[in-house]
Amino acid sequence: MKFNEALKEIKTYEAGKPIELVVREFGIEPKDVVKLASNENPKGCSPKVAKAIADSAHRAYLYPDDSMFELKEALSKKFDVGDNNIIIGAGSDQVLEFIARALLTSDDTVLMSQVTFAMYEIYAKQMGAKIVRTPSYRHIVSEFIEAYNEYKPKIVYICTPNNPTGDATSKEEVLAIINAVSKESLVVVDGAYMEYAAAKDEKYKIEPKDIIEFSNVIYLGTFSKAYGLGGMRVGYGIANRELIEQLYKMRPPFNITTLSLVASIEATKDEEFVKESIALHTQEIKRYEEFAKEHRLDYIDSYTNFITYLFDDSIDSTEISDKLLREGVIVRNLASYKMNAVRITIGTPKQNDRLFEVLKRSLA
Repeated sequence: MKFNEALKEIKTYEAGKPIELVVREFGIEPKDVVKLASNENPKGCSPKVAKAIADSAHRAYLYPDDSMFELKEALSKKFDVGDNNIIIGAGSDQVLEFIARALLTSDDTVLMSQVTFAMYEIYAKQMGAKIVRTPSYRHIVSEFIEAYNEYKPKIVYICTPNNPTGDATSKEEVLAIINAVSKESLVVVDGAYMEYAAAKDEKYKIEPKDIIEFSNVIYLGTFSKAYGLGGMRVGYGIANRELIEQLYKMRPPFNITTLSLVASIEATKDEEFVKESIALHTQEIKRYEEFAKEHRLDYIDSYTNFITYLFDDSIDSTEISDKLLREGVIVRNLASYKMNAVRITIGTPKQNDRLFEVLKRSLA
């Protein structure tokens, strides 16, 4: 059987290891496994959302409302945009897929930072497009403008805050990149962790309405992080109406589930839960910064719900990750990104106690 030639250039996306794998491979009880690898909300989801899901379980046999009217109406009010400016995806990465399929051919190029969300490259390569990266993992305006002028990419990806590093790009810097890009190129502003950046420093807060006045910009958001709905897979794109109409041609019917729709609608009604989640995160991430200083580890100042520890040549990220894994603590090794580093989701106080205990021993 002959497959698409483009697949030869694509590496399979490596997701964070699940709890079930650690239980199977190392014989550790599920209750003793601490998963801090996939940036899930350690508080789970809002109790109101959990109740809404349970109360709607009997409707699982029904297809969802494919217009997604209530969800789009809630997002429309939240962001002060029109409901015709919104498209819903099975996670924001499905919207990324729509974008790649709608715009890219084998003649096109895309631009992104040196280290960023892997699915930008994967979706682009599925369409045969070429990848250009800036020299830095940070989104440095001059590097983006220089690369844009040289390669004239069809899509420019700005991930802020950036995954998997955790740094953020200010609203002023994002606008500088947007203003340097031709209207023939699309700028994707991926704000999956925006709730955390906005809470930490207003200058990094980007609202969709700040940027969708540009006809060639789309903002992406998700319910997977601050809202605690990673398992429900609901994300969204917000852009001008003409762009959204074109992306709708890529969207399959009923692309999120009935229960996912219920959960995300209910989640928009409980912003207090998001505030509580971010307050817990703000409290606990300070412990990670203190641990790093105590053990002379470098780290990237984080605007997300995770922190990235950077190791020198005396420490190997793969070795450290494996040691943690064997003791039931799952973190994300960034060796596949060519970084000697680990990304750690900020957990509950109890989870973090366990991480520090095992990591201290592993470093020794």
